[in-house]
This record gives sequence, structure tokens and C-alpha cells, in this order.
Amino acid sequence: MSPRPFIPWPDKRLQTAAAPVGEITDEIRAIWDDMVDTMEAMPGYGLAAPQIGVMLRLAVVDCSKSRGQVVRLADPEITMLGEQSFTWEEASPNLPGASAKITRPSRVAVAYTDESGARVEKKFEDLWATSVQHQIDHLNGRMFFDNLSRMKRQMLLKKAAKKG
Repeated sequence: MSPRPFIPWPDKRLQTAAAPVGEITDEIRAIWDDMVDTMEAMPGYGLAAPQIGVMLRLAVVDCSKSRGQVVRLADPEITMLGEQSFTWEEASPNLPGASAKITRPSRVAVAYTDESGARVEKKFEDLWATSVQHQIDHLNGRMFFDNLSRMKRQMLLKKAAKKG
């Protein structure tokens, strides 16, 4: 497997909700493998399939310090949001040179289909919770900056355009 190229913002695929995966097949597992390689090559804490032009509800997340703890998610759905907050400087390889501090719930529970095809639910905290929410945003056609006020979003996009 190998890293795949990122599609650049403002490609419409980044603003489009991804299609459900359904059954986990060898093809889906191969896409996940490419996604892990792509995430590690960034390096980053997570990746959603639409970021590389695959319009399926697939994501990978690894926020471990030593790496190698990848969680592979198909058709993820947030089932619980914690009440406490966690703020992190978020960015996306689809819009290089742009980042913003985003505050999200510090704990989430997510139901998803794992690589064996089983539907499971897992709780994520802090950076893991942020990354999972960030990837689910991508699967819903949203970028991290869509969580900013309109003025902050416009300033960020203008600044990124100048760098590009």
C-alpha cells in the first residue's frame, strides 16, 4: 500500500457528504491501508477518505505517542458528547498553511463498523475525541474551519490563499 495525494480545497468533494460503506470487503481494507500510510506520511492524527477523493464514510485515527494504535472506522456515528471541552490547533492537508484553535467536546462515544465487520461502540477522550470529531466532520462535507465564526473563517481562507 502507499500514500495517496490529497485533494485541494475548495474541491467540491470536500464539501459533500460521503456515502455509507456497508459491508467491509478486502477493497475497503485496502483503502484503509492506504489511508494509514497517507496519515503516517503527513504525519497526522487522522484521515477521512474524502480527503483523498474516496467518497465513502471511512476514517482512520491514531493519536498515540508511539503510533501503531490505529482505529479504523466505517460509517461512524457520534452517540454521546461529553460536557467538558478540549481545544486543539486543527489543520488539514487539504488546505496547507491554515490552522485554527477549535474547541470540541473532550469526550465522545462513537458507534462504527470495524475492520472485522462488527458494529462496535468506543469512547474517545481529549486529542482522540478531537480527531474523531474532525474526521466525522470531513465525512459530512465539513472542514475544521466550518466550526469558526464567519469572520474568522473568511480571514483564515484569505490568509491560506495568499500562502498558496
